[in-house]
Amino acid sequence: MIIDSAVAIAQRRVNKRGEQYFAGRTNAVIERSIIAFKSSTWIVVLTGFVEPVLFLFAFGYGIGELIGTVAPGQGPEVTYAMYIAPGLLATSAMNGAIYDSTWNVFFKIKHGRLYQSMLATSLGTLDVALGEIIWALFRGLIYSLGFMAIVTPLGLVTSWWAIAAIPAAVIIAFAFSAVGMAITSYMKTYQQMDLINVVLLPMFLFSGSFYPISVFPEWIQGVIQALPLWHAIELVRGLMLGNITAGLLTHVLYFMVMILIGTTLTTRRLTALFMK
Repeated sequence: MIIDSAVAIAQRRVNKRGEQYFAGRTNAVIERSIIAFKSSTWIVVLTGFVEPVLFLFAFGYGIGELIGTVAPGQGPEVTYAMYIAPGLLATSAMNGAIYDSTWNVFFKIKHGRLYQSMLATSLGTLDVALGEIIWALFRGLIYSLGFMAIVTPLGLVTSWWAIAAIPAAVIIAFAFSAVGMAITSYMKTYQQMDLINVVLLPMFLFSGSFYPISVFPEWIQGVIQALPLWHAIELVRGLMLGNITAGLLTHVLYFMVMILIGTTLTTRRLTALFMK
């Protein structure tokens, strides 16, 4: 029955545009990820959720007692915990997506040989790319829902606009996972993969997660404002604090471009690697 269904799907795609890339079976890749999650990878997902919560209590309520209130750039001053919570949510969405679409994907390419097996079926490279990206996106959604469930009872959410921070986190996760998977397709060794952490850690520390970037000289501010995590933090912070401006659309557009470039590049790279 499964084989017949796969054949039927493949036959329906014959002579259609992009048939060599897309078979309409992205759900098969997602189902495989769900099975793996139930059996073993749930532990990795859980640890990724706990990390931003620890940062929130250690910095927001620990160091926050020494800092007092902070001006977010727009709107009234807020407590330090309220200031860093959006930054931690955005970072959590990024980390969940980027680690799932980099180290996980690297293992599947180099050791598990999973994609070679997938592409030996009726699946196309776009099916594989979308399946992996959507799963990483789902992980970002889990993190954002869990984090919001914690910060809301703590009184760190004061605007109904904060609800929109959840789909915003999903968009952020989508963008980072698409680009992360594209970059991983070029990696050949574990040493090269370590470069991802070299990039992520400074971006986390200097993109406005814990303090306004106005403390830096203007030229450094310009560099930071070009980074995706800064856009993510500004988008989520604006929504969670209710500081709604037209500038938030600029951040959304930034991530739409990331999604388009990342998905396109990932599809082409998988085709070049496995469809020779």
